[in-house]
Amino acid sequence: MTSTDILYFIITRKPEHPGHINAGRICYIREHRHRLELKISPSPTKVPVFLMDSKSAIDYKIEVSSMEPLSVEEAELLQALPEDAERLKWFRERDALKTAMGLTVGTVVTVDEGGEKLRGIIRYIGKLTQPSYFCPISGRFFGIELQGEDRRKGKCDGTFQYTTRFSCAKDCGIFAPFSRVRPLVPSSLSPSVPNSSSQPETEELTTGDRVTYFISNECRHGMVVCVQEKDGKQVVRISTDTDENGKRGGEVDVPLEFVAKGEVPAEPESMDVDAPPVEPDTDDLYMDLTVNSVVEVTLATGNSYGIIRWIGFLPGGKETMAGLELEEDNGVSNGTFKGERFFDCPPKRALFVKLKSCRPDSRFQSTSANHSERMLKQEDAEDETDCITGKLETVPPISTEQVNQILIGRMKGIQGHCNSCYMDAALFSLFSCSSVLDSMLFKSTQPQDAPIQRTLLHNIVNPLRSKGYVEGRHIMKLRQQLEKHGYSHSFTTDEKDPEEFLTVIMHHILALDPLLKLSADGKVQESYCYQIFLDQNHSLVLPTVQQLLEHSFHTAGLKLAEVPSCLILQMPRFGKKFKMFDKIIPSLELDITDLLSEGPQQCMLCGNLAQLECTDCFTDPLFSQTGFKIFCGKCSSQVHSHPQRQSHRPAALDIPKGYLGRGTHALIRDKLELFAVLCIETSHYVSFIKYGPNSQDWIFFDSMADREGETDGFNIPEVHTCPEVGKYLEMSPAELANQVPREMKGVAKRLFCDAYMYLYQSTSMCLYR
Repeated sequence: MTSTDILYFIITRKPEHPGHINAGRICYIREHRHRLELKISPSPTKVPVFLMDSKSAIDYKIEVSSMEPLSVEEAELLQALPEDAERLKWFRERDALKTAMGLTVGTVVTVDEGGEKLRGIIRYIGKLTQPSYFCPISGRFFGIELQGEDRRKGKCDGTFQYTTRFSCAKDCGIFAPFSRVRPLVPSSLSPSVPNSSSQPETEELTTGDRVTYFISNECRHGMVVCVQEKDGKQVVRISTDTDENGKRGGEVDVPLEFVAKGEVPAEPESMDVDAPPVEPDTDDLYMDLTVNSVVEVTLATGNSYGIIRWIGFLPGGKETMAGLELEEDNGVSNGTFKGERFFDCPPKRALFVKLKSCRPDSRFQSTSANHSERMLKQEDAEDETDCITGKLETVPPISTEQVNQILIGRMKGIQGHCNSCYMDAALFSLFSCSSVLDSMLFKSTQPQDAPIQRTLLHNIVNPLRSKGYVEGRHIMKLRQQLEKHGYSHSFTTDEKDPEEFLTVIMHHILALDPLLKLSADGKVQESYCYQIFLDQNHSLVLPTVQQLLEHSFHTAGLKLAEVPSCLILQMPRFGKKFKMFDKIIPSLELDITDLLSEGPQQCMLCGNLAQLECTDCFTDPLFSQTGFKIFCGKCSSQVHSHPQRQSHRPAALDIPKGYLGRGTHALIRDKLELFAVLCIETSHYVSFIKYGPNSQDWIFFDSMADREGETDGFNIPEVHTCPEVGKYLEMSPAELANQVPREMKGVAKRLFCDAYMYLYQSTSMCLYR
C-alpha cells in the first residue's frame, strides 16, 4: 500500500486524552479504514489514527476538530522537522509550504546554517531515510551544493549515511528541511520566519556590487551600474558578463525583484547548446549513438564536430550527457568536469552536452548513418502499421525447458542503469516466464500512450523472451517516456517503489482493469496490489504467506469479491530498516477459497459444506496457525461446547442455492500459484522466479550483478539457477527457524529474509500454459 492510500493529518490542538500527544504531531489513517468509520457515523467527532514515529501499532481516537488534513507532500515536508512545535509553527505558515512544494532541482537558493545564510543550488529533493512500519513516509529534505564563497562551509559531499544522494566536493553539501531553504529570487510566496518582522526582504544594492540576475529563467551575472526608478518600479542597470546572445559586455535593465546581491557561479565547464529541431515522435533517434560515434552539435557560433568519448550522468545531473572531444579548440577542458576526469583529450577540446543534443556528423552521413536513421524510422512505421492492422508480434513466455538455454548467464535478463533496479526486477518478474498480464501489452489504449505500450512490448518483453536479454537503453527509453508524460519528474534518475511503477503502467497508462476486487461491508473496493497489515495481537512467528494473507483479511474485515487473475502482495515491512518477521515462508500455492465473499466453502475440520464462520476462534491458540474458522453445523457444535468457547458467536455463511445437502465432492478449491518474488536489501531490488513444477525450479535475477563491469554507466545483469531454495522449502518450520540467515546457502537468505512482494497467478487465466 502506497502513501497515497493513506490520509494524513496534523494535530493542531493538544488532546485531553491521551496526554502524551502534543500539538504538531503528524498522524494518519488508512483510507479504507476511514471509509469504514464514515459508514458507521457520517460525521464522526473522533477518528482512530496512528501516530507518526510511534513505536507501537496502537491507534488513538482523536477529535476531528483538533486535526487539520495534510497532502502527502505537506506531510513529507513537515515530517522533516524534528520538533512537534516547529511543525505546527511552519504548518501555519501556509505560503512557506506552498513555496517549498514549488522548489525543483536546479533552483538557486539560500540555506540557513548556523545563523549564516549560505548560497547554493538544489541538487536533490527527497527522503534521507527509508519509511518504517510505523511511519509510512519519510521527511522530504533538500540536498544543496554550496556555491562561490560559501563552498567548503557544508558538512558532506552529497552522501548521507553511506548513500549518495548527489555528488559534490567535500564539505560543499548540506541537507536541510524546507524551513531553512529560501529561493534566491524573492517572491510573494517565499517563506519567511513565522512571527518575525525584523528580517529585511532584500539586501541594499550599490554601484559596483556583484549580482546575480534572472532573465527568461536563466541565471546570469554582472555588476551594478545604478539603481533607478522607471515607470514607477525599481530597476537595476547591470553591466553584464555575457548578454542573452552569449556576447561579453553590454548593459541591461532588470527589475529589482529579479536581482540578488552576490554571485552564484554558473556551471564552470558546460556550455549552452542549441538542440537541433526534431520532428514529433523522434525522441529516441539519438539512442543509437555510442562511445566513439562521430557527431555534431549546434553551438551559439554554429556547428561543431567531434567524437563521443563518454556517455553517462554528471555529478548532480539528471539527464544523460555526452563528453565530446571536439575537432577545434571550442571546448572548456581536457576531459574533466568540476575536477573529476571522465576522459582524456587536449586542452580546450572537451565539451559536455546533453546526449539528445548530438546527432550523427552530417559530413559523413552516408551509408551507416542513413541506414541507422532509416531503420529507426522503419521500426516506428512498422510499429504503427502493426497497431493499425492488429498484427502485433507475440512471443510466448520462456518455458521450463527453455530457461537454461535462453535465460541463464551473465548479460542476461534486463540491464540495470541509474537506479533502475525496481523497474528491472518488476518487469522481469511479470513477463519473463508468465503471461498472466500479457493482456496489457495488446489492449487498446489512448494514442498518446501507444508509444509506451509499443516500447514495453517490442523493446522489452519480446527481446526478454526471445533472446533472454534487454539492453539498458530500452529501459531508459521507457523511463524517459514515462517522465515525458508527466507522471514523475524523476523517473529517469531516482529509485522508486515497484508498486508505484506498476500502478502508473497498469492504471494511468494502459487503463488495465484493477486486478483485485475486495469486498467490505457489502461494498467492493478495487486495487492493483494488496499491502498486508497485521494487528499487534497476532501470534505468528515464522509465518507462511498464506497465514499472513488470512490474518490480514481477518483484521481488516475483507473478502475477495472474485478470483483474481494476478494477486500482487506486499509483505508487512517498510523499506530496508523494518521487517516484522525475520523470515517468511513462501506459499507455493495460495488457497483463497475461504477468502471469497461468495461461493461454497468447506468445513476446516471435516471437509463438508461449511455453514458457520466464527471470528472469535481466530485468536484461539488451537486454531491460530490455520485459515479462516469455518465449520459445518456438527463441527461447530463440538468446537463451541468447550467452556472457553461457549461465549463465541458463530455467524451463518451465505450458501448458494443448490449446494445445501451436497458433499465435499461438489466443492472445488480455488488456488493461485506463486510465480515470482521481489526482494529488497539496502535499497536494491532483485527477483526470484518459480519457473517449473519441482521445488528446486528457481532462478535468481540481479540487474546490477556487476556494477563495475562497464564504464559507461550501465551494469552487467545476471540470471542463475538457485536450486538450494528447494532444500529450505522442504524443511519443517522448526528446522527453518533455526537457520542462521548469513549461513544459508547461495541466495536463499534473500528469498526467505528480504521478501518485499509476492506475485501469484491463476493458472486458468494465463494466455500460455
